[in-house]
This record gives sequence, C-alpha cells and structure tokens, in this order.
Amino acid sequence: MSEGLIHTTAGNMMSSPLRIIDLLDFGRQQFPDQEIVSRRLEGDVHRYTYEACWQRSNQVAHALAKLGVQPGDCVASLAWNTHRHMELYYGVSGYGAILHTVNPRLFPEQIQYVIDHAQDTYIFVDLGFLGILEQIQNALPTVKGYIVLTDRQHMPETTLSNVHCYEDLLAPHATSFPWPDLHEDQASSLCYTSGTTGNPKGVLYSHRAMVLHAQATVSAALLDLRQDDVLLPMVAMYHASAWGAPYAAPLAGCKLVLPGAGMDGASMWSLIEAEKVTVGLGVPTIWLTLHNYLSEIDVTKTPLKRVCVGGAASPLGMVKTYAERYNVYWQPIWGMTETGPLATSLPPTPALMALPASERYTLQTTAGKAAFGVIMEIFDADDQPVPHDGETSGELRVKGPWICSQYYKNEDRSAFLQGWLATGDIAVIDRQGYMRVVDRKKDVIKSGGEWISSIEIENIVSAHPSVNECAVIGVKHEKWDERPLLLVVANKGVQVTADDIYKHLQGKIAKWWTPDAVEFVTELPKTGTGKVRKNELREQWFLHLESK
Repeated sequence: MSEGLIHTTAGNMMSSPLRIIDLLDFGRQQFPDQEIVSRRLEGDVHRYTYEACWQRSNQVAHALAKLGVQPGDCVASLAWNTHRHMELYYGVSGYGAILHTVNPRLFPEQIQYVIDHAQDTYIFVDLGFLGILEQIQNALPTVKGYIVLTDRQHMPETTLSNVHCYEDLLAPHATSFPWPDLHEDQASSLCYTSGTTGNPKGVLYSHRAMVLHAQATVSAALLDLRQDDVLLPMVAMYHASAWGAPYAAPLAGCKLVLPGAGMDGASMWSLIEAEKVTVGLGVPTIWLTLHNYLSEIDVTKTPLKRVCVGGAASPLGMVKTYAERYNVYWQPIWGMTETGPLATSLPPTPALMALPASERYTLQTTAGKAAFGVIMEIFDADDQPVPHDGETSGELRVKGPWICSQYYKNEDRSAFLQGWLATGDIAVIDRQGYMRVVDRKKDVIKSGGEWISSIEIENIVSAHPSVNECAVIGVKHEKWDERPLLLVVANKGVQVTADDIYKHLQGKIAKWWTPDAVEFVTELPKTGTGKVRKNELREQWFLHLESK
C-alpha cells in the first residue's frame, strides 16, 4: 500500500489486474471482424482483423519464449506504424517483457545510448532501419540477435549477426498462448524522450497506467472514439506509444489505419481517401503537410471529421483553415512522453460548436481541459500554486495514474517535485479548467526582465493568409538582453514582406512584444517527431540583431 494512503476497511471486490493484453482480447471478442489496415514497407497495403492480430500476437509470445527472452527483459523495436509493430505491442508486453520503442530519428550515438541503457536483448527492425543498426552493432553488448520485420521473400542482405526473419519466426507457433497473470504494476513498455539537451531520458510505463490511459483516451473527455470511427495515427509508434492509439483502438472497436513510412502528403491522402479515415492524430506540421498537398491538387472535400493535434501549440491559422476550407474540426490535445502521453483535450461538444466561430477558434488554440485522473496546477517562481484565473502564469505541473514519477535508471529528480511532474511548460488555467500553454520554459523570451510568449506571436502570425508556418525565438540584444526574432516560411507562390507581417500584428500584441526583425526562410528545422528545433534556430540566429 502506498505510504500516506488511508486504508481502514477493505472492500469486497475482486482483485483483477489491468493488463495490456486484455485490451486486444476485448477487441477480438467484441469486434472480431474489425479491420487493421497497414501500408507495408514491402510496398503493398495489408489488411486483417482484430481476431487475426490477436492470433499473431500469441505467436509473437511463443517466439519470444523460443528465443529465450525472460519476463522483465527489454525487447526493442525500430519500426514504423505497421500491423507487425502492433503485434509487438501486445505480444511483447503480454508475455511479460518490456517493449522498448526506439526512435530511429535520434542520432546514431543516441540510439546506441538508449539500447545500451535499456539493456535490450533482441531488436525487431523494419527494412529501412537496418543500416542504423549495422553502424552500431559492435557497441551493443546486450543484444543477442535481430528480427527483421518482413517475410522470407523480402529478407535483405545484412551484416548484422544472428538475424531472423519475422514471418519465419512466427510461422511454426500456435495461435494461442497461456498469457501470464502479470501484476498490473509490471513494466510494459519503455520510451525515451527526444534528447534535445543531454542524453534521452527513459519513461517506463506500466500495464495499469496504459490500460487506464486507454480507457481515458476512448472517453468523450479525450479522443471520444467509437466503433464507427476510422483512426489514422500519424504520430509514430516509436514515439509515446503513438499517443495510445494501438491500445485505444481495440477498446473502442474502431478501424485502425497504420501509415507505415508514408508521412508525406500524397501518401497520407491516399490512405485517408481509400479507407475513409474520420479521425487523425498528429503534430501540427503533419496537418500542415496534408494541407499543402491538398492545396496543390485543389481538394477541399475529405472524409476526415477531426484531426487531433498535439506536440506543439495549435496555430490559429491552421484551426481556421481546417474548419473553413475542409469542414474538419481541429481538436487540440496536450501531453508529453512523461504523461502517458494524453492529458487534456477539447472535443467538439454541442456547446462548443454552438459558439461564434471566432470564440470557438480561440478555445481551439488552448490545450482544452484535463481528463479525469489528471490533476494540473500552475506554480510560480516561489513554488506556490497560483489562481486559475486565465491570466496568472507559471510552470505547469501534473500528477495522476499515468504520469511518470521518475526517469528510468536516472537519479535526476529535478522534474519531479513533491509528487508533481514539472512539465517545463509555462501555462495558465482559467476558472472553467481550460489550460493554455503560454510557452516552453526554455523558449520564453525574457526582454528587459519581462516575459514575451513566442507561442502567442506565432499563433497570430500563423493566421496571415500568406504564412505557411513560423517560429519566434529570443536573440541577443545589447540593451534588453533578449528580443524576439520572427522567422517565416511563406506559402508557395505568394509575395509577402516584413511590412505585411508587421501590419498584421499591429494592435494584436503589446508594442514591446513586436519582433525586432522578420526574416523569411525556406524551411524550419524539425525533430523526428515534427517539432520545430528552436534550440538549433537560436544557435544559428542568436547574434542576428548585432550583425545588422
């Protein structure tokens, strides 16, 4: 029993552990013929049912036993969003091992670090990522072998040692497995943060946390998934469990569409159109990519009803574009690898949709409200909670049953303060519970001792019809220490000037917030998860004002 909890008389209820494997078991029993559609790296589109996924996940567990994997071992995947990766989500965790989803977009030395830090025993790898492992295999002492996620026909030549073909590995095994009666606090999966500063940090999820997260995800408070939804997670399965989509879909009974490596606009649209996708998950840049492609081919009608957007602030311009051009609801969500990841959302309730468009759009640039189980507070510089008045800002801290309590095998406790996870986001919460991220703690611009929100300026600039995307960073200033610099990527084929941008900003922000310079660039550098690399921009542009 946790220290400090009051326990007088126990209730007379069964002690039934929450296990990840039971999510897929529920899906295959309640919705056996529902489809999982996957674009394979072999070039075709694969489709099968929850029942078939269940059977093959059982075969995965048998294969792990044959390989000698022990309960509690870490087993890595280096893979895109495919049906085979989905099978690992259930087969590995259900077996009692820990699925470590490795982000292939990390630098090779970071990939080596996380595999070594997790002490992975085997690595399941997609065809396109073999080269990464071939570079570093001699520096992976705990790895006993590699399983290529393909069939015999497509097995490539490789210098990796002890290599298995995934389909050959599964083929001889039974489609039923005696799943162990795991404790719900058993570790289920492991995901490392992006590691923009220092080494990536591991977040070790439990079966209990992921099942509770899945129940919250399908609820009306978060993604509100139903059996007739068609869900397309454009967030990678190697990043924060694809925002819980592989766990939530079987629970909701909805059709699941997995895009493989097809993250470009044309590939996305072909799946959305062919499979009649109604709900998409992804960071803002993903939906910007789709919008740019649909603009090029002059498409405005889409089966999409909602795009659920997190990972970065929702730009007002994109909120309006999706509503007015595509009749698609832009649904903001907020979370982190450390929060399971979903914590807040703003679903399209009848009351919200009845608001005037301008009011609704403004709310859609917030992060919405916290789901039940997630407790949020704002703390000032003196470590004191501040009022939920929508104006008083401070660091956002959260706690709850699917919130990380410490980093895996890491003594750094600076982000874990008195039972709270300190998120590093500067935010406000209003009396109705709407949370708005004002800025990242590391991105806020301190000019003459006062804070300037980069996100708020970006939000306004994004609404300019000639702006495709933008970023605001703090750069060195002799008098004010830091001043904002605005970097703009213009829409293709349009002419826009700095004066046009300044006129657009006039009257919408305080004068002293106005960027000291506007520079036009062809692209903004992104992380592997689609976030703008502001640290890279700061390094490149930090002395820009001094050089003018």
